[in-house]
Amino acid sequence: MLAALAAAELLGMSLWFSATAVTGSLVDAFRLSSEQTSWLTMAVQGGFVVGTFVTALANVADVVPARRLMGLGCLAGAAANASALVVTSPAALIATRLLTGAALAWVYPPAMKIVAGWFRERRGLALGAIVGALTLGKAMPHLVTALFDGVWRTSLLFTSGLALAGAALALGVVRDGPLNVTSARFDLGAIRRIVAVREVRLVTLGYLGHMWELYAMWAWVAAFAAASLAASGVVSPARPAALVAFVAIGSGALGCVMAGRLADTLGRARVARAAMAVSAVCAIATALAFGRHPAWLVALVFVWGFSVVADSAQFSALVSERAPADAVGTALTLQTSLGFLLTMVTIDLTPRLADVVGWQWGCVFLALGPLAGVLAMGRLGPREAGLGARG
Repeated sequence: MLAALAAAELLGMSLWFSATAVTGSLVDAFRLSSEQTSWLTMAVQGGFVVGTFVTALANVADVVPARRLMGLGCLAGAAANASALVVTSPAALIATRLLTGAALAWVYPPAMKIVAGWFRERRGLALGAIVGALTLGKAMPHLVTALFDGVWRTSLLFTSGLALAGAALALGVVRDGPLNVTSARFDLGAIRRIVAVREVRLVTLGYLGHMWELYAMWAWVAAFAAASLAASGVVSPARPAALVAFVAIGSGALGCVMAGRLADTLGRARVARAAMAVSAVCAIATALAFGRHPAWLVALVFVWGFSVVADSAQFSALVSERAPADAVGTALTLQTSLGFLLTMVTIDLTPRLADVVGWQWGCVFLALGPLAGVLAMGRLGPREAGLGARG
């Protein structure tokens, strides 16, 4: 079941960066301004924030069966993504990305709830596998772009096909687990009950520090890599930069699984703190690796990509263990909504800062988030940190 769910997650979340990976081609095709180009990436985040917020407010994730919600999200996302093939204006193109993000709000959080319903022991490893699949799915468009040489219509159509396959798995193979609470009713007070739990508040603060860095890194690592490769003397860096971005994002899949395995033994908060410390160092090291031999660039982004998302599943595991049992889906959705709202800030700020100080220094400020996250997670006691947690 974990394998089927991970496969569905990978296929569905391949929609996330489907347009970002072909930004250059879309800029030429739609004559996008710099502001519109920025919104092309942020629209997915914005749509996801709206989708998760509404879902959490109405506690839909605890009322509708999670596998059904996930399948519907994949179907709606595939349709929204493919609709970019028929629109003709920049505003309509950005709207398709907004709708794609909103649809994906029904793909990621429900998958986390399904895992929590199947696993009590080794939940950290199981959630790590799902976030690893999500990470690999988000890296997929960069690989598709490299394979199809940036032909945006082919890339968007291909990723929509992947999402349809994810919907088939979610609806036809995946099942909700025996630990899921299936009798939840509509409850406007669910969010109030969730926020009242101290452990949930601290974990959410740590998660926000993690998210400050994560999506800005994922969104702009290709641009950083292209600038670094050009500075090192590489001619026509676009395609190799896409491959570097695939390595940077894809390495996170390994990080998620390994961190999940360690978290079940060493404690979730301890592993999360270590991952955030490493990713903060990597963000700072981008200034040192810029323009050097491409091998240094690849090595840095591999470690950065490995660590920047390795802690993600552990925040979800901690919340799933500490939130009220009948509101786990809503708690996960609320946490995700707040985190993705914050990502819009850093996704917008990163290229603006790079325009001022250059890409060599444009990513260094991302270290502030994980450093703050380390402090927040350090305030958890042994029980709150998930030391030896089995449920």
